[in-house]
Amino acid sequence: MNYNNLLENIFKNDKRSVSRAISIIESENSNSTELLKELHQRIGRAYRIGITGPPGAGKSTLTNQLTKYYRKQNKTVGIIAVDPTSPFTGGALLGDRVRMSEIGIDPGVFIRSMATRGSLGGLSKKTIDAADVLDAAGYNFIIFETVGVGQSELDVAKAADTTIVVLVPESGDSIQAMKAGLMEIADFFVLNKSDRPGAESAVTALKTILMMREHSEKTWLPNILKAVASENIGTVDIALEIEKHSLFLEQNGLLKEKRELNYKARIKEIVEYLIKNELWKEDRAAKLQESLSKVTEGKTSPYQIAETLLNDFKSTLKE
Repeated sequence: MNYNNLLENIFKNDKRSVSRAISIIESENSNSTELLKELHQRIGRAYRIGITGPPGAGKSTLTNQLTKYYRKQNKTVGIIAVDPTSPFTGGALLGDRVRMSEIGIDPGVFIRSMATRGSLGGLSKKTIDAADVLDAAGYNFIIFETVGVGQSELDVAKAADTTIVVLVPESGDSIQAMKAGLMEIADFFVLNKSDRPGAESAVTALKTILMMREHSEKTWLPNILKAVASENIGTVDIALEIEKHSLFLEQNGLLKEKRELNYKARIKEIVEYLIKNELWKEDRAAKLQESLSKVTEGKTSPYQIAETLLNDFKSTLKE
């Protein structure tokens, strides 16, 4: 399939073409890989921001305010709101797009809701592919706003240059439990709804955890910012902290290093995905099904079946 016209229009930031390209990627169209290969020559200019945290922390409101701030700076923003997969359609729920209707009509803003499709990290690999489309279209900032399911929200750090973890004063009691996962990916924290009781104790709990981190001269120390996103309080400070972190990464040669690590993880995931698809081609899925009764009856082991299937796969590679 010839994607020349589509690519040309994406590079011109034609929203309809951008939307069509993301739909092709989401549907896993057989030609989507070729499209992504062609797009890659034009990506790397957008700055990618991940916004994550527990449900109800106000991530969508913060995304909304941050986007309005960037638009006042005459910067364009692409937003990927990563929603839970709908149990009925398999698509993304549109709650975030409804909440962001105020900025949705802005010609310098593109919003897309995407399903997690069962990805434990909260970001499906198609989400990162979609970000590449927005990058190629020339958006200055790409914001990933994730579903916010606690420990499983770690994939955002593999996609973003700066990761923001949004918490609320009520998170104070659970911060200790979060530290093994979600807490460690934050480049800085935003304590939203900080006008509520318990804000100071939550800040103290965060500072206690951060003091335990090892750091050197080239280590970025996460800050803790207070905000009341619903009243647009703290938005400027958050934007300045993103800029400060970006500058730190650039000056220390860490942005390139971070992106290379992200690409490494992404390439591994793509390779595993391709191998998995190849592995279950032909009649191997049928052979697996036929073997199940033997495993259940104790006549053979799951490991033996797995080895047989793998050896069968290896034999096709030698042909």
